[in-house]
Amino acid sequence: MSLPHPICSSGIEDYTAIGVIIVRKGTTASGEFATLTAALNSLPNDSSARSIFIFPGTYAEQIDITRSGPLSICGYTTDTSTYTGNQAILTAGVPESTAGSDDASGTLRIHKSDFQMYNINGKNTFGSGSQAIAISQCGSRVGLYACGFFGYQYTLYANAGTQVYLKGYIEGAVDFIFGREGLAYFGGNTIAVSGPSCITASGRESNDSGSYVFNQNTVILASDAASGTSGNIFLGRPWGDFAKVIFKNTVITAPMNKALWSVWSTDDPQTDNILFAEFNTTGIGSSGASRPSFATVLTATPDLISAIFKGKFGDWDCF
Repeated sequence: MSLPHPICSSGIEDYTAIGVIIVRKGTTASGEFATLTAALNSLPNDSSARSIFIFPGTYAEQIDITRSGPLSICGYTTDTSTYTGNQAILTAGVPESTAGSDDASGTLRIHKSDFQMYNINGKNTFGSGSQAIAISQCGSRVGLYACGFFGYQYTLYANAGTQVYLKGYIEGAVDFIFGREGLAYFGGNTIAVSGPSCITASGRESNDSGSYVFNQNTVILASDAASGTSGNIFLGRPWGDFAKVIFKNTVITAPMNKALWSVWSTDDPQTDNILFAEFNTTGIGSSGASRPSFATVLTATPDLISAIFKGKFGDWDCF
């Protein structure tokens, strides 16, 4: 599977002619839906493959996608190859403290397999003070392409299943890419840090197949970063005893802490069984790094991506 999405690039004005469900803010047209929730509710819960196209607008709704059959959702954009032209925005401001769980706070919640999303931004606008998820991902064979995810604490919950994030934008402050058992690949994204803390918090609790692999991403300081962020940014800390996070070919311009990696806490470091590894880290943000003993710098690397992801996606061509 590759960018651009065939719906977005089809050049067809009448998407209904090719069986695509239309979401258009404020619409009263027959066969169209004013919200993504209504469009999803119109779909049969069967094994058929379905597609939804979202026209420009900010859609204030919390979405939980559960239908069994394959589903693609594509947002309006001026450039399908990047997130910068995205004009379809999903937004909510629900914190974990009132939702009852991290997953329940998610603006976009994916509880299904065989799902693709293109050129859509998802935001949790709650801000600091509680976990507040922009995307909660629990399905397998899930691909998010040229999408933007915005939050503060716990933006992206890659908690379970097999998932790919390509050419998108991920912004947050506290442990903002996190989860327990998810097997996630992040390729060619811009990762923007808006507050002091860690980018990743892998919660892997056993020696299972879960891991986070980052390849050819750029780490930047968000334009609205909080004061005190410079010098207090880390690639990750271990939320679980078997955390596994690999950064490969990363360009860092954000002003990192020289250690680059952190313990979970001084009282509970959780570093005995982890793998925190890097290969070919470059950029001014990594200059003069003094990594801790539990971090690994790879001077030569096998094809880590193939080794970790081989067979995990079946026949789904996601790279």
